[in-house]
Amino acid sequence: MNLNTLALSPNRQNLWRLIFIRLLVLAAQTASVMGAWVSGLFALEWLPLLLTLGLSGVVSLVTLLRLSRDWPVTDIEYGLQLLFDILIHSVLLYYAGGPTNPFASYFLVPLTIAAATLSWRHTAALASVSMLAYSLLLFWYHPLPLFEMRSGDSQINIRVIGMWLNFAMSAGLISLFVVHMAEALRKHAERLAERREQSLRDSQLLGIASVAAGAAHELSTPLSTMSVLLKDLRADHQDPQIQEDLALLQEQVRQCKESLQQMVRSAEFSRAQPHTLQEADVWLRGLLERWKLMRPEVSCRLSALPEGPAPRIVDSPELGQSILNLLNNAADACPDNIQIALEWNAQRLRLCIRDFGPGVPLHIAEQLGTAFVTTKGKKGFGLGLFLSQAAVERTGGSVKLFNQDGGGTLTEVILPIASEEHA
Repeated sequence: MNLNTLALSPNRQNLWRLIFIRLLVLAAQTASVMGAWVSGLFALEWLPLLLTLGLSGVVSLVTLLRLSRDWPVTDIEYGLQLLFDILIHSVLLYYAGGPTNPFASYFLVPLTIAAATLSWRHTAALASVSMLAYSLLLFWYHPLPLFEMRSGDSQINIRVIGMWLNFAMSAGLISLFVVHMAEALRKHAERLAERREQSLRDSQLLGIASVAAGAAHELSTPLSTMSVLLKDLRADHQDPQIQEDLALLQEQVRQCKESLQQMVRSAEFSRAQPHTLQEADVWLRGLLERWKLMRPEVSCRLSALPEGPAPRIVDSPELGQSILNLLNNAADACPDNIQIALEWNAQRLRLCIRDFGPGVPLHIAEQLGTAFVTTKGKKGFGLGLFLSQAAVERTGGSVKLFNQDGGGTLTEVILPIASEEHA
């Protein structure tokens, strides 16, 4: 794990703060015990108190030593540190007046920290332990006469009951509301991060679209020239093999010109009618027929489709082009025996493209889908998967790549089924 990322881990930073708070409290507790010993006002169990404070100090030093190592801090470890604080405070209260001690409400401090930094389950567990410890201290503790305030001859300590009710109410409110407030803040931060990432991606797409528009305009002239020359070459050569090669070249040039024209038509179509509804099987077969014209050297096999009528999806030129990009990636990896499968349920459609190429190198697997990152070396621009992912995600779907045990890559495309609202 990157050292900078590890240092910026929220749990790691929070644990540093927790140890700092624990050391401050430990210093205050030690000063209080020493003051009580010097003043002689309290008859305390000095040895258990000092041992408890010493244990807290040792654990704090061990935790500081642990934080100096490059180990990630998990939620469970952080929760156990807060649990340790609760238990230490319970032992100290047991020997120092129990719930009559004015510092009994310190239970709320680790609970507040847990509510602001941990999940609901961890906070609820710590709140339960605190409530249990506080309830047990109502019956078992070493009393201090200076703190005992009884009402006449009654055995009911009104102050203790009131403090218990106050603690119970405060713990419940903190556990209930602070957790939701912290969760709302975390979700808000996540949404802001997603919007920043989307804004960056949109800026990249806009830049790529501007360059593509210029390239399309420049390519129209040389493609027209190539088409004219190919016609002349076919008229000058009568050899059947040459005629076949020239026909293939002419078909490829025509396909390039058609792609440029399709780009312009797609832009016009998107402004006038942003999407259409089409049966998934018809849509896929149409894309495969178009792709076979573009890549005649590729061999592929479409698996049998599920029984029953195929659902409809929201089709658009961008979505069709994104699937063609993914098919081209598979063909570039290995043009032989590409396996294509389509399945669906009531909510989503799943398209799988399986090739038997070298697979995705692990050192760039996490970067795929980012602009200008490619596995093809100088032969690729690193835009196909980036544009495909952006187009599919805009429809509410996803694109994922998986290395296969038998070699090659499985590209999984998830698309939403068109709802009645779209219809």
